[in-house]
Amino acid sequence: MTKEIFLKNYMEDCVWELLDQVLAQDPEACRCDTCRYDIVALALNHLPPRYVVREKGEIYSKLAMLEAQHRADIYRALTEALMKVKESPRHD
Repeated sequence: MTKEIFLKNYMEDCVWELLDQVLAQDPEACRCDTCRYDIVALALNHLPPRYVVREKGEIYSKLAMLEAQHRADIYRALTEALMKVKESPRHD
């Protein structure tokens, strides 16, 4: 039996998971798909990647998501990205 091996940047899941919480803090923020993806892309470019291999690695990274500093870094990156996208949205 062969194990399924995968490689994933778990930070992407963490950012998507917290995006709606950050958007909820700014009622004027656009929530269209273009802006949401732009915010996530900008935030991810300012956060360290968290690559995981196999299910065990993903479970370990989920524990890091609970750390206060880790969450604070993601909130900060998302908030900064939101401000940039609000200043220069790419949609019509």
